[in-house]
Amino acid sequence: MREMSDAEWRAFIGHGTRTGKLATVRADGRPHVAPISFLVHGPEVLFFTGPDTVKGRALRHRPSFALCVDDERPPFAFVLLEGEARVEDEREQVRTWARRIATRYLGEAHADAIARHSEESGEVLVRGHITKVVARTGLTTSEDAAQLVNTP
Repeated sequence: MREMSDAEWRAFIGHGTRTGKLATVRADGRPHVAPISFLVHGPEVLFFTGPDTVKGRALRHRPSFALCVDDERPPFAFVLLEGEARVEDEREQVRTWARRIATRYLGEAHADAIARHSEESGEVLVRGHITKVVARTGLTTSEDAAQLVNTP
C-alpha cells in the first residue's frame, strides 16, 4: 500500500458520504466504537453527539480518540486520524456545524431541520484536534500486486 499525501487523504475522507468509525475509551477502560458523520476543517475533525451518549461521556472523561474512514472495495484504502477532543455546547457553533455536516450527508434540503433538531435536543459539538494521520491507498500497479503475491 502507498502512503497518501495530505491533499489525498483529505479528498478521500471528504468524498461523498463516507462515515467514520470513532473509537473512544469508556471510564472503566473498555473500548467503544461508533459510526459517525463528520467534517474535517483544517486541523480538526468535527462531529456531533448527545452529551449523555457513550461517546459523549467517554470524550469528557478521556478526550483521546481515533477515527477510521475506509473504502472496503479493492484496491482498498483507509485513513486513521488520532487526536484530542474538546466538547462544546455553544448553541451558535452547534447550529452552524450541524448544518454543514447535514448538508454533506443529507443535502441542502434537510440541513436546516437537522441543525434545529441538533440545537434543540442539546447535542454537543466535538472538535477533535488531529495529532496523527495514517493514510494508505491500495495497490496501484501490477508490479505491486505481483510483489505482494510472491512475498512469503
